[in-house]
Amino acid sequence: MDVMFGRTKKKSDPRTVTLIGRPGCHLCDDARVVVESVCAETGALWEEKDITQDEELYRAYWEQIPVVLVDGEQHTFWRVDAARLRRELGG
Repeated sequence: MDVMFGRTKKKSDPRTVTLIGRPGCHLCDDARVVVESVCAETGALWEEKDITQDEELYRAYWEQIPVVLVDGEQHTFWRVDAARLRRELGG
């Protein structure tokens, strides 16, 4: 952590984007297109998790899907803004 400015230094490892959604969700389909595209541009890794297969994720996010996490922290939900995600990933 950079104590002087109170912020964490960026990691050198590839960033990981997690898309949390469910089958049949049109917003999840839209989010997937954005996540795939931005991750391809920035070199970030991405994964997808299905709330219907994970009770903990279901309880945490069922009202917000699709949810996008960046390195395990919630970045956004419902609609994914490509420019905002790109900035978050440093691209």
